[in-house]
Amino acid sequence: MTHTGRHFLQIPGPTNTPDRVLRAMAAPTLDHRGPEFAELAGEVIDGIRPVFGTTRPVVIYPSSGTGAWEAALVNTLSPGDRVLCFETGHFATLWQEMARNLGLDVQVIPGDWRHGVDPQRVADELTADTERAVKAVLVVHNETSTGVTSRVAEVREAIDSTGHPALLLVDTISSLGSIDYRHDEWGVDVTVGGSQKGLMLPPGLGFNAVSEKALEASETAKLSRSFWDWRPILAANEKGAFPYTPATHLLYGLREALLMLQEEGLPNVFARHQRHAEATRLAVRGWGLEVLCADEREHSGSLTGVIVPADHDADKIRAVILDQYNMSLGAGLGKLAGRVFRIGHLGDFNDLMLAGTLAGVQMGLSVAGVPVDPSGINAALQRLQLP
Repeated sequence: MTHTGRHFLQIPGPTNTPDRVLRAMAAPTLDHRGPEFAELAGEVIDGIRPVFGTTRPVVIYPSSGTGAWEAALVNTLSPGDRVLCFETGHFATLWQEMARNLGLDVQVIPGDWRHGVDPQRVADELTADTERAVKAVLVVHNETSTGVTSRVAEVREAIDSTGHPALLLVDTISSLGSIDYRHDEWGVDVTVGGSQKGLMLPPGLGFNAVSEKALEASETAKLSRSFWDWRPILAANEKGAFPYTPATHLLYGLREALLMLQEEGLPNVFARHQRHAEATRLAVRGWGLEVLCADEREHSGSLTGVIVPADHDADKIRAVILDQYNMSLGAGLGKLAGRVFRIGHLGDFNDLMLAGTLAGVQMGLSVAGVPVDPSGINAALQRLQLP
C-alpha cells in the first residue's frame, strides 16, 4: 500500500525527534577538544541534572541504555556480589541476564509482568539477609515492555526500614523526562537513563546519575571496567571534556531537548504525560479491552500495554494497523509476544497526536476483526478536552 502523510511512530521509543532537535543537530562538526565544545559540554552536564532530580554528577556515555546498565554494575560491584532483582518485565529480565554474565550472584524474585516491584517483598528479603550478602537492589522504574511503573520511593523506604546497606540501582530509560523521578530525594545510588525516549533524541546517549555512596563503592568495586569507568570521565568533565571522542551532534541535540523541557517546565511535562496516559486507558477500557498493568498505583505515563482477546494475535493486529494506517505500535516482548501490543504516548506529543493514534488503533482493531465498542474512543476525547 502507498502511504501519504507522516508516519505515526507510536512505539514506546525511540520516539519522534522534534524538528527543533533535528535542526540543532544539523550543525558543523566541531573540535571536541576546543573551547566551543567545552562550553557545550558544560551546558549539557549541568542541564541534565534537574531531569534526574539530582545535584550530583551525571555521567554521559556515547552508548545505548544497555551500555548504561553495564556501567552502573561494573562501577559499583565485584565478582560474586549478590544483587536482588525483580521480574517485572522483559527489560528487567535482560538486566538480570547482564548481571549474571558479568559474574554476579543474581537473586530473582519472580513476577507476573503486570505489577511493579513490591516494596514489602524488598523489606522481607533484606531483613532475611542477616549476612548482608546483597550488595545492590536492581529496579526498573518504568518497564517498557509492560507499561508498569514501580514505586521507587517506597522501595527506598523499604530498604531504609531494614537498615540494610545495599545500593539501589534504578533503570529510568522509558521514564526519564516523562514521569516524575527524584534521584536525590528518593535516595537512589545509580540511575540509568537513555536518550531515545522522554529526552526526544535519537538513540546513542546513555546516562548514569551517581550518588556519593555509589562513588565510594566505585573505589573498591572489582568488576572489570575501562570505557565505562566513571572516574576518568568525571575528571575530564570538570574541564568540559571527555576521555574519548564524544557524540558531539547528539550533545547539540541534547542541549536543545533540555531547553524544550525547561521551557515547558518539568511538572507540566509530567502532568501532560499522565493526562495522555489516562485518556489512553479510557479508550482501551471503552473498547472493552484490558490494560496490562493491574495496579492503579502503577500505571505508566509513558506507554500503555493492551491485552488482546485470547483468540486474536496482537502482532497481526499491529500489522493491519501498520499496513492500513501507517502507524507503528510496540510489540509484546518475551512471554507477552502475540498477547499484547503497546501504545507509546511519550516525548514530543500533543492532544491531536494522541487522538489520531487512538483513532488509528480503534479502526485497526475493527479491521482486524477484534470486537470493540466503536464509541470507545469518546471517553478519551472527552478527557482530552479537559486540562
